[in-house]
Amino acid sequence: MAFQCQRDCYMQEFDTCVVSCVPAELTLENNGKKEKLKGFNLKLKDTILFPEGGGQPDDHGTVGGVPVLRVLRQGPEAVHFISSALEEGQEVHIKLDWERRFDHMQQHSGQHLITALADTMFGYKTTSWDLGRQRSSIELDTATVKPGEMEALEVAVNEKIRAHIPVAVNLLSIDDPAVEKACVHLQKSSFSLFRNHVIKILGTEKGKKNKTNLIFIAGNRVLKYAEKSYSIEKSLTGLLKTGADEHVDAVDKLQKTVKRLQKSNLIILREMAVLIAQNFKNKPDRGNFFSLHNKDGDNEFMNIIANEIGFQDTVIFLTVGEEKGAGLFLLAGPENIVTEVGPRVSELLQGKGAGKAGHYQGKANSLVKRAEAEALLKEHSCKLTAGEE
Repeated sequence: MAFQCQRDCYMQEFDTCVVSCVPAELTLENNGKKEKLKGFNLKLKDTILFPEGGGQPDDHGTVGGVPVLRVLRQGPEAVHFISSALEEGQEVHIKLDWERRFDHMQQHSGQHLITALADTMFGYKTTSWDLGRQRSSIELDTATVKPGEMEALEVAVNEKIRAHIPVAVNLLSIDDPAVEKACVHLQKSSFSLFRNHVIKILGTEKGKKNKTNLIFIAGNRVLKYAEKSYSIEKSLTGLLKTGADEHVDAVDKLQKTVKRLQKSNLIILREMAVLIAQNFKNKPDRGNFFSLHNKDGDNEFMNIIANEIGFQDTVIFLTVGEEKGAGLFLLAGPENIVTEVGPRVSELLQGKGAGKAGHYQGKANSLVKRAEAEALLKEHSCKLTAGEE
Protein backbone atom coordinates (compact mmCIF):
# COMPACT_ATOMS: atom_id res chain seq x y z
CA MET A 1 0.00 0.00 0.00
CA ALA A 2 1.34 3.42 -0.99
CA PHE A 3 0.53 6.20 1.48
CA GLN A 4 -0.40 9.71 0.41
CA CYS A 5 2.99 10.86 1.77
CA GLN A 6 4.63 8.61 -0.85
CA ARG A 7 2.40 9.81 -3.68
CA ASP A 8 2.93 13.49 -2.85
CA CYS A 9 5.83 14.27 -0.51
CA TYR A 10 5.00 18.00 -0.53
CA MET A 11 1.47 17.71 0.86
CA GLN A 12 1.43 19.38 4.30
CA GLU A 13 -2.26 19.02 5.27
CA PHE A 14 -4.70 16.22 4.57
CA ASP A 15 -8.20 15.04 5.56
CA THR A 16 -8.88 11.37 6.28
CA CYS A 17 -10.80 9.22 8.77
CA VAL A 18 -9.95 6.99 11.74
CA VAL A 19 -9.92 3.24 11.06
CA SER A 20 -9.03 2.17 14.62
CA CYS A 21 -7.66 3.60 17.87
CA VAL A 22 -6.58 1.18 20.61
CA PRO A 23 -4.69 1.60 23.93
CA ALA A 24 -0.93 1.08 23.64
CA GLU A 25 2.43 1.83 25.22
CA LEU A 26 5.48 3.46 23.67
CA THR A 27 9.09 3.50 24.88
CA LEU A 28 10.81 6.81 24.16
CA GLU A 29 14.39 7.83 24.88
CA ASN A 30 14.77 11.19 26.61
CA ASN A 31 18.28 12.50 27.38
CA GLY A 32 19.66 8.97 27.28
CA LYS A 33 16.95 7.60 29.58
CA LYS A 34 14.15 5.33 28.42
CA GLU A 35 10.62 6.10 29.55
CA LYS A 36 7.33 4.34 28.88
CA LEU A 37 4.35 6.39 27.75
CA LYS A 38 0.73 5.28 27.75
CA GLY A 39 -1.36 6.30 24.78
CA PHE A 40 -3.09 4.93 21.69
CA ASN A 41 -2.13 3.28 18.41
CA LEU A 42 -4.04 5.04 15.66
CA LYS A 43 -4.66 3.68 12.15
CA LEU A 44 -5.99 5.98 9.46
CA LYS A 45 -7.55 5.37 6.06
CA ASP A 46 -4.57 7.23 4.57
CA THR A 47 -1.80 9.46 5.91
CA ILE A 48 0.72 12.11 4.95
CA LEU A 49 2.91 11.23 7.96
CA PHE A 50 5.77 9.02 6.82
CA PRO A 51 6.52 6.03 9.09
CA GLU A 52 10.02 5.30 10.38
CA GLY A 53 12.05 3.07 8.06
CA GLY A 54 14.74 2.84 5.42
CA GLY A 55 17.19 4.79 7.54
CA GLN A 56 14.83 7.77 7.78
CA PRO A 57 13.14 8.87 11.04
CA ASP A 58 9.37 9.21 11.12
CA ASP A 59 7.41 12.40 10.56
CA HIS A 60 5.90 14.50 13.32
CA GLY A 61 2.64 16.41 13.20
CA THR A 62 -0.91 16.38 14.54
CA VAL A 63 -4.05 14.34 13.80
CA GLY A 64 -7.27 16.06 14.81
CA GLY A 65 -5.18 18.49 16.86
CA VAL A 66 -3.55 15.64 18.83
CA PRO A 67 0.29 15.49 18.62
CA VAL A 68 1.71 12.38 16.94
CA LEU A 69 4.71 11.11 18.92
CA ARG A 70 5.76 8.25 16.65
CA VAL A 71 4.75 6.71 13.31
CA LEU A 72 5.71 3.08 12.74
CA ARG A 73 5.13 0.72 9.86
CA GLN A 74 3.08 -2.36 10.74
CA GLY A 75 3.00 -4.55 7.66
CA PRO A 76 1.38 -2.48 4.90
CA GLU A 77 -0.10 0.02 7.41
CA ALA A 78 1.17 3.08 9.26
CA VAL A 79 0.51 3.16 13.02
CA HIS A 80 0.45 6.60 14.68
CA PHE A 81 1.09 6.76 18.44
CA ILE A 82 -0.94 9.55 20.07
CA SER A 83 -1.50 10.58 23.71
CA SER A 84 -5.31 10.84 23.65
CA ALA A 85 -7.95 8.74 21.89
CA LEU A 86 -9.87 9.51 18.71
CA GLU A 87 -13.16 7.83 17.74
CA GLU A 88 -13.34 5.15 15.07
CA GLY A 89 -14.87 6.58 11.87
CA GLN A 90 -14.11 10.16 12.95
CA GLU A 91 -13.09 12.58 10.19
CA VAL A 92 -9.73 14.09 11.10
CA HIS A 93 -7.38 16.73 9.71
CA ILE A 94 -3.64 15.95 9.56
CA LYS A 95 -1.01 18.68 9.81
CA LEU A 96 2.59 17.80 8.99
CA ASP A 97 5.68 19.22 10.70
CA TRP A 98 7.03 20.43 7.36
CA GLU A 99 10.39 21.74 8.60
CA ARG A 100 11.27 18.28 9.96
CA ARG A 101 9.98 16.50 6.82
CA PHE A 102 11.84 18.78 4.40
CA ASP A 103 15.05 18.35 6.39
CA HIS A 104 14.66 14.56 6.17
CA MET A 105 13.98 14.81 2.43
CA GLN A 106 17.14 16.83 1.90
CA GLN A 107 19.33 14.46 3.90
CA HIS A 108 17.78 11.32 2.39
CA SER A 109 18.08 12.50 -1.23
CA GLY A 110 21.59 13.69 -0.44
CA GLN A 111 22.44 10.21 0.82
CA HIS A 112 21.14 8.59 -2.37
CA LEU A 113 23.14 11.00 -4.53
CA ILE A 114 26.37 10.46 -2.57
CA THR A 115 25.77 6.68 -2.58
CA ALA A 116 25.25 6.60 -6.36
CA LEU A 117 28.31 8.71 -7.20
CA ALA A 118 30.60 7.03 -4.63
CA ASP A 119 29.79 3.74 -6.38
CA THR A 120 30.11 5.15 -9.92
CA MET A 121 33.32 7.08 -9.29
CA PHE A 122 35.23 4.80 -6.91
CA GLY A 123 33.31 1.53 -6.65
CA TYR A 124 32.48 2.14 -2.98
CA LYS A 125 29.19 0.41 -2.12
CA THR A 126 26.92 1.71 0.61
CA THR A 127 26.14 -0.94 3.25
CA SER A 128 24.02 1.25 5.58
CA TRP A 129 23.35 4.85 6.56
CA ASP A 130 22.09 6.86 9.53
CA LEU A 131 20.14 10.12 9.45
CA GLY A 132 21.29 11.90 12.60
CA ARG A 133 19.81 14.95 14.27
CA GLN A 134 22.75 17.18 13.36
CA ARG A 135 24.71 15.22 10.77
CA SER A 136 24.31 11.98 8.85
CA SER A 137 26.67 9.14 8.03
CA ILE A 138 26.97 6.66 5.18
CA GLU A 139 28.78 3.38 5.77
CA LEU A 140 30.98 2.60 2.76
CA ASP A 141 32.24 -0.90 2.06
CA THR A 142 35.91 0.06 2.07
CA ALA A 143 38.54 0.08 4.82
CA THR A 144 40.09 3.35 3.61
CA VAL A 145 39.57 6.11 1.06
CA LYS A 146 42.36 7.67 -0.96
CA PRO A 147 43.47 11.30 -0.52
CA GLY A 148 41.41 13.67 -2.66
CA GLU A 149 38.53 11.25 -3.28
CA MET A 150 36.07 12.86 -0.88
CA GLU A 151 36.87 16.31 -2.25
CA ALA A 152 36.22 15.04 -5.80
CA LEU A 153 33.01 13.35 -4.65
CA GLU A 154 31.76 16.58 -3.03
CA VAL A 155 32.42 18.53 -6.24
CA ALA A 156 30.56 15.90 -8.30
CA VAL A 157 27.45 15.76 -6.10
CA ASN A 158 27.14 19.55 -6.03
CA GLU A 159 27.50 19.69 -9.83
CA LYS A 160 24.49 17.36 -10.07
CA ILE A 161 22.54 19.66 -7.74
CA ARG A 162 23.40 22.76 -9.77
CA ALA A 163 22.29 20.93 -12.94
CA HIS A 164 18.71 20.84 -11.49
CA ILE A 165 18.54 17.09 -12.13
CA PRO A 166 15.20 15.70 -10.87
CA VAL A 167 14.86 12.54 -8.77
CA ALA A 168 12.42 9.77 -9.70
CA VAL A 169 10.56 7.75 -7.08
CA ASN A 170 9.57 4.34 -8.46
CA LEU A 171 7.33 1.95 -6.53
CA LEU A 172 8.41 -1.65 -7.22
CA SER A 173 6.96 -4.96 -6.07
CA ILE A 174 9.32 -7.14 -4.06
CA ASP A 175 9.64 -9.70 -6.89
CA ASP A 176 10.37 -7.10 -9.59
CA PRO A 177 13.82 -7.78 -11.17
CA ALA A 178 14.41 -4.02 -11.17
CA VAL A 179 14.74 -4.13 -7.37
CA GLU A 180 18.23 -5.57 -7.78
CA LYS A 181 19.26 -2.60 -9.88
CA ALA A 182 17.39 0.04 -7.89
CA CYS A 183 19.32 3.25 -7.33
CA VAL A 184 18.82 6.98 -7.74
CA HIS A 185 17.26 7.53 -11.18
CA LEU A 186 18.14 10.93 -12.55
CA GLN A 187 15.05 11.55 -14.66
CA LYS A 188 11.84 13.59 -14.61
CA SER A 189 9.87 13.58 -11.37
CA SER A 190 8.37 15.94 -8.82
CA PHE A 191 11.49 16.30 -6.63
CA SER A 192 14.55 18.11 -7.96
CA LEU A 193 18.05 17.74 -6.52
CA PHE A 194 18.22 21.53 -6.71
CA ARG A 195 16.05 21.66 -3.57
CA ASN A 196 19.03 20.23 -1.68
CA HIS A 197 20.85 23.54 -2.39
CA VAL A 198 24.24 22.09 -1.44
CA ILE A 199 25.87 19.04 0.15
CA LYS A 200 28.91 19.27 2.40
CA ILE A 201 31.02 16.17 3.08
CA LEU A 202 32.53 16.89 6.49
CA GLY A 203 34.98 13.99 6.40
CA THR A 204 35.35 10.29 7.07
CA GLU A 205 35.81 8.14 10.16
CA LYS A 206 36.98 4.58 10.64
CA GLY A 207 33.92 2.32 10.74
CA LYS A 208 33.39 -1.19 12.01
CA LYS A 209 34.69 -4.34 10.28
CA ASN A 210 36.80 -2.65 7.59
CA LYS A 211 34.18 -0.05 6.74
CA THR A 212 34.49 3.73 6.39
CA ASN A 213 31.85 6.17 7.64
CA LEU A 214 31.31 9.22 5.43
CA ILE A 215 29.91 12.17 7.41
CA PHE A 216 27.77 14.71 5.56
CA ILE A 217 25.11 17.42 5.84
CA ALA A 218 22.73 18.62 3.13
CA GLY A 219 20.43 21.53 2.32
CA ASN A 220 19.43 23.85 5.14
CA ARG A 221 21.74 22.03 7.55
CA VAL A 222 24.71 23.39 5.57
CA LEU A 223 23.40 26.95 6.05
CA LYS A 224 22.88 26.39 9.78
CA TYR A 225 26.34 24.81 10.04
CA ALA A 226 27.92 27.82 8.32
CA GLU A 227 25.99 30.25 10.56
CA LYS A 228 27.03 28.38 13.72
CA SER A 229 30.64 28.09 12.55
CA TYR A 230 30.81 31.83 11.87
CA SER A 231 29.31 32.60 15.28
CA ILE A 232 31.93 30.39 16.97
CA GLU A 233 34.70 31.94 14.86
CA LYS A 234 33.56 35.44 15.83
CA SER A 235 33.49 34.53 19.54
CA LEU A 236 36.95 32.95 19.36
CA THR A 237 38.33 36.02 17.59
CA GLY A 238 37.08 38.17 20.47
CA LEU A 239 38.46 35.82 23.14
CA LEU A 240 41.81 35.03 21.53
CA LYS A 241 42.41 38.51 20.05
CA THR A 242 43.63 36.93 16.80
CA GLY A 243 42.31 36.38 13.30
CA ALA A 244 40.48 33.18 12.38
CA ASP A 245 43.55 31.72 10.62
CA GLU A 246 45.52 31.97 13.87
CA HIS A 247 42.91 30.41 16.19
CA VAL A 248 44.46 26.94 16.22
CA ASP A 249 47.97 28.25 16.98
CA ALA A 250 46.59 30.54 19.69
CA VAL A 251 44.71 27.70 21.40
CA ASP A 252 47.75 25.44 21.12
CA LYS A 253 49.89 28.06 22.88
CA LEU A 254 47.25 28.50 25.59
CA GLN A 255 47.07 24.76 26.20
CA LYS A 256 50.85 24.52 26.56
CA THR A 257 50.83 27.47 28.96
CA VAL A 258 48.04 25.89 31.03
CA LYS A 259 49.97 22.58 31.21
CA ARG A 260 53.09 24.41 32.45
CA LEU A 261 51.07 26.29 35.06
CA GLN A 262 49.32 23.10 36.20
CA LYS A 263 52.67 21.40 36.60
CA SER A 264 54.00 24.35 38.62
CA ASN A 265 50.82 24.39 40.68
CA LEU A 266 51.21 20.70 41.52
CA ILE A 267 54.77 21.28 42.71
CA ILE A 268 53.62 24.19 44.88
CA LEU A 269 50.73 22.15 46.30
CA ARG A 270 53.06 19.27 47.23
CA GLU A 271 55.45 21.66 48.97
CA MET A 272 52.49 23.31 50.67
CA ALA A 273 51.23 19.92 51.87
CA VAL A 274 54.58 19.20 53.56
CA LEU A 275 54.62 22.64 55.22
CA ILE A 276 51.03 22.23 56.49
CA ALA A 277 51.91 18.87 58.04
CA GLN A 278 55.14 20.17 59.61
CA ASN A 279 53.37 23.22 61.03
CA PHE A 280 50.84 20.97 62.78
CA LYS A 281 53.52 18.61 64.09
CA ASN A 282 55.53 21.53 65.54
CA LYS A 283 52.63 22.74 67.67
CA PRO A 284 53.20 21.75 71.31
CA ASP A 285 49.45 21.52 71.98
CA ARG A 286 48.53 19.98 68.65
CA GLY A 287 46.22 17.31 70.08
CA ASN A 288 45.24 14.18 68.17
CA PHE A 289 42.84 15.65 65.61
CA PHE A 290 43.63 17.56 62.42
CA SER A 291 41.10 18.89 59.90
CA LEU A 292 41.68 20.92 56.74
CA HIS A 293 39.69 21.99 53.70
CA ASN A 294 41.47 23.42 50.66
CA LYS A 295 39.79 24.50 47.43
CA ASP A 296 42.74 23.31 45.34
CA GLY A 297 44.36 19.92 45.59
CA ASP A 298 43.99 16.25 44.76
CA ASN A 299 44.37 12.84 46.37
CA GLU A 300 48.17 13.14 46.32
CA PHE A 301 47.98 16.49 48.16
CA MET A 302 45.86 14.94 50.91
CA ASN A 303 47.95 11.76 51.17
CA ILE A 304 51.17 13.78 51.57
CA ILE A 305 49.64 15.65 54.53
CA ALA A 306 48.35 12.46 56.15
CA ASN A 307 51.62 10.57 55.71
CA GLU A 308 53.74 13.50 56.90
CA ILE A 309 51.65 13.95 60.08
CA GLY A 310 51.35 10.24 60.76
CA PHE A 311 47.97 8.79 61.56
CA GLN A 312 48.69 6.01 64.03
CA ASP A 313 47.74 8.27 66.96
CA THR A 314 46.01 11.14 65.12
CA VAL A 315 42.62 11.36 63.39
CA ILE A 316 43.02 13.32 60.15
CA PHE A 317 40.12 14.68 58.04
CA LEU A 318 40.96 16.35 54.72
CA THR A 319 38.78 17.65 51.88
CA VAL A 320 39.46 19.47 48.61
CA GLY A 321 37.03 21.13 46.20
CA GLU A 322 34.28 23.73 46.25
CA GLU A 323 33.21 24.56 49.80
CA LYS A 324 29.53 23.75 49.18
CA GLY A 325 29.96 21.61 46.08
CA ALA A 326 31.62 18.40 45.00
CA GLY A 327 35.16 17.36 45.88
CA LEU A 328 37.40 14.68 47.35
CA PHE A 329 37.84 13.54 50.95
CA LEU A 330 40.36 11.55 52.98
CA LEU A 331 40.03 10.17 56.47
CA ALA A 332 43.11 8.70 58.18
CA GLY A 333 43.73 7.49 61.71
CA PRO A 334 43.72 4.39 63.90
CA GLU A 335 42.25 1.57 61.85
CA ASN A 336 39.37 0.76 64.23
CA ILE A 337 38.12 4.38 64.17
CA VAL A 338 38.49 4.77 60.41
CA THR A 339 36.70 1.47 59.74
CA GLU A 340 33.80 2.49 61.97
CA VAL A 341 33.38 6.14 60.98
CA GLY A 342 34.52 6.11 57.33
CA PRO A 343 31.18 4.98 55.81
CA ARG A 344 29.27 7.49 57.97
CA VAL A 345 31.50 10.35 56.79
CA SER A 346 31.01 9.22 53.18
CA GLU A 347 27.24 9.22 53.69
CA LEU A 348 27.27 12.76 55.13
CA LEU A 349 29.24 13.96 52.10
CA GLN A 350 26.89 12.12 49.72
CA GLY A 351 29.88 10.30 48.35
CA LYS A 352 31.45 6.93 47.74
CA GLY A 353 34.61 5.79 49.41
CA ALA A 354 36.74 2.80 50.30
CA GLY A 355 39.73 2.18 52.48
CA LYS A 356 42.16 -0.07 54.27
CA ALA A 357 45.01 0.12 56.79
CA GLY A 358 43.80 3.33 58.44
CA HIS A 359 42.90 5.15 55.19
CA TYR A 360 39.40 5.88 53.87
CA GLN A 361 38.98 8.15 50.87
CA GLY A 362 36.69 8.84 47.96
CA LYS A 363 34.58 11.34 46.03
CA ALA A 364 32.13 13.69 47.74
CA ASN A 365 29.11 14.88 45.76
CA SER A 366 28.43 17.60 48.33
CA LEU A 367 30.64 19.14 51.04
CA VAL A 368 27.72 21.04 52.60
CA LYS A 369 27.71 18.76 55.67
CA ARG A 370 31.47 18.81 56.11
CA ALA A 371 31.12 20.48 59.54
CA GLU A 372 28.89 17.61 60.72
CA ALA A 373 31.44 15.07 59.53
CA GLU A 374 34.19 16.99 61.32
CA ALA A 375 32.20 17.06 64.57
CA LEU A 376 31.66 13.30 64.34
CA LEU A 377 35.40 12.70 63.89
CA LYS A 378 36.30 15.08 66.75
CA GLU A 379 34.03 13.07 69.01
CA HIS A 380 35.87 9.88 68.14
CA SER A 381 39.27 11.53 68.55
CA CYS A 382 38.23 12.52 72.09
CA LYS A 383 37.50 8.85 72.82
CA LEU A 384 41.00 8.09 71.53
CA THR A 385 42.45 10.58 74.08
CA ALA A 386 40.35 9.11 76.89
CA GLY A 387 41.56 5.65 75.98
CA GLU A 388 45.19 6.79 76.16
CA GLU A 389 44.67 8.26 79.61
